[in-house]
Amino acid sequence: MEKYDIVVCGAGVGGVFMAYELTKVQNNARVLVIDAGGPIEKRVCPISTGKTKQCINCNPCSIMNGYGGAGGLSDGKYNLTTQFGGDLHQYLGEEKAMALMYYVDEVLCGMGGGGAKLYSTANSELKTKCLQHDLHLLDAQVRHLGTDTNVKILGNIYEYVKDRIDIHFYERVADITQEGDGTFRVHTDKETYGAENVVLATGRSGSEWMSEICGKFGIPTKKNRVDIGVRVELPAEVFKHITDQVYESKIVYQTEKYNDLVRTFCMNPYGEVVSENTNGIVTVNGHSYSNPELRTGNTNFALLVSNHFTEPFEDSNEYGQAIASLSNMLGGGVLMQRFGDLVKGRRSSARRMEKCFTKPTLHATAGDLSLVIPKRQLDDIIEMIYALDTIAPGTANEDTLLYGVEVKFYNSKVEVDSNLMTRVPGLYAIGDGSGVTHSLSQASASGIYVARELAEKY
Repeated sequence: MEKYDIVVCGAGVGGVFMAYELTKVQNNARVLVIDAGGPIEKRVCPISTGKTKQCINCNPCSIMNGYGGAGGLSDGKYNLTTQFGGDLHQYLGEEKAMALMYYVDEVLCGMGGGGAKLYSTANSELKTKCLQHDLHLLDAQVRHLGTDTNVKILGNIYEYVKDRIDIHFYERVADITQEGDGTFRVHTDKETYGAENVVLATGRSGSEWMSEICGKFGIPTKKNRVDIGVRVELPAEVFKHITDQVYESKIVYQTEKYNDLVRTFCMNPYGEVVSENTNGIVTVNGHSYSNPELRTGNTNFALLVSNHFTEPFEDSNEYGQAIASLSNMLGGGVLMQRFGDLVKGRRSSARRMEKCFTKPTLHATAGDLSLVIPKRQLDDIIEMIYALDTIAPGTANEDTLLYGVEVKFYNSKVEVDSNLMTRVPGLYAIGDGSGVTHSLSQASASGIYVARELAEKY
């Protein structure tokens, strides 16, 4: 049995930046990073190559697993803010959390992202315009790298750490046990490793496994929310005046009918809609490129409604999976509908889609989202589209496309201390898998922070 000082379970951005910092900072720790997926250059979805038009349930899913994690192939947007994207500042303090995110930004620029523009929503005309129409723009700086540049940066970081850190791909962690002396055994489908410290960095795709490990070690977790919504796609000109100014606009609206909060999420100017597979459930997402030659004529973004549950039902992720599974059942994957058809109460047929002026960037089944998304969330989404139409006329056009279902699963929040360590000494939880962070910037920052803490021990 090979022994390590630190074993990191997961090579998402939390694990990637942890490996980077443990390489940069002077220490003698033996470090192993394990991931169920492959290296960044082998993370290729069959849909993107044209081998298939719909998800074929690859195991592991290259979109969700592998070096860089779910953030590796998802547009490379790093939001420098504590207003959204997680609660890291509640554990480390506002000043330290922001300093870590700015440090992450420096690393990204130094590894090949220096040419990417840093946008800001502060003091923008958009903020005033939103307020005039009862919409609320959240403050943030965003570094948009683009999927293509993001992949190059991850490759550069891998080259930087590979001779210092052991990284095992296509290896799945099955279980973790603890010996009487406090050391750990990390059991994979290939080997067992000894470790003094274990860092859980499994990301969103490892939510179920994370819950099992926490239950086994008696680590308290708190149920989180699930966000249900659609991916909107429309001609890029409709949002050009917004995306050119701030790129990523996080706009929140409180609906009149239910007083629910609806928000825009993951805006991708000149991008494309993609599908992703989370634990066998096919959902929808989006990304864009920095290379102008790879851009499309469309912009896409998500509209999400947050759902919190009280007694007797608590499993928010199960609720989201049930809704997404309806879409998979009816459409064989992702469903797509014209906004005009939705408000008129009719299905978008293949015949109607042939006449649609907005050309879809993802092959999806034309259908009826009202058969999938609950009425309350669908009413919220329709009301939000009309609200956005006041600041971006054309959003509520007949040919605006809606893809469903987009679901953002949030891991149960793991109880950790100010060092992001669980109540089990030597067992840490970082990134989106911990429920503490919900963004690339905060997940990366959490990896940097724990790396520095552990580097001091060695």
